[in-house]
Amino acid sequence: MSNPLKAKLKQNAAFKSKAHEASLSLLVAAVHIRRQSEEIFKKHALNFNYYNVLRILRGAPEEGYPRCEIISRMIDPAPDVTRLMDQLVRKGWVRRERSDQDRRQSLHWITEAGRELLGHMDEEIDALSDEFAAQVCEEDLDHLIRIASKIYPATVELVEE
Repeated sequence: MSNPLKAKLKQNAAFKSKAHEASLSLLVAAVHIRRQSEEIFKKHALNFNYYNVLRILRGAPEEGYPRCEIISRMIDPAPDVTRLMDQLVRKGWVRRERSDQDRRQSLHWITEAGRELLGHMDEEIDALSDEFAAQVCEEDLDHLIRIASKIYPATVELVEE
């Protein structure tokens, strides 16, 4: 039986272990999905980190989020989130204000322009998820979620509302 990962990587040698093969498979799949996502982002003058922050702020509570909360929710935290936030503010997609309780802290909200931008992208992002779901059955999706969640550390326990 041919090995799709070996073919993708043009590799003839055996993998060091099943864990090595599995981790490489996850990396290759993640890069594939990220590249497809980035094609969508590019059409809308965004990059992965811009989209990630806007997605987070779209779901923020009415009081907004401080920078540290945004960082804790990012899929892949950017090295300079302050600069990233400055850029999003300049583009008019994010609004920033000093906190009334702690003047050292800034709070952030998505603007109407940011919401509209994400709204224009939602259909394309949903189509990408649908394409993924069409390639993998529901049971395998459940297994993938369960397995992946064992690999990355959970930083906080989610509370159901």
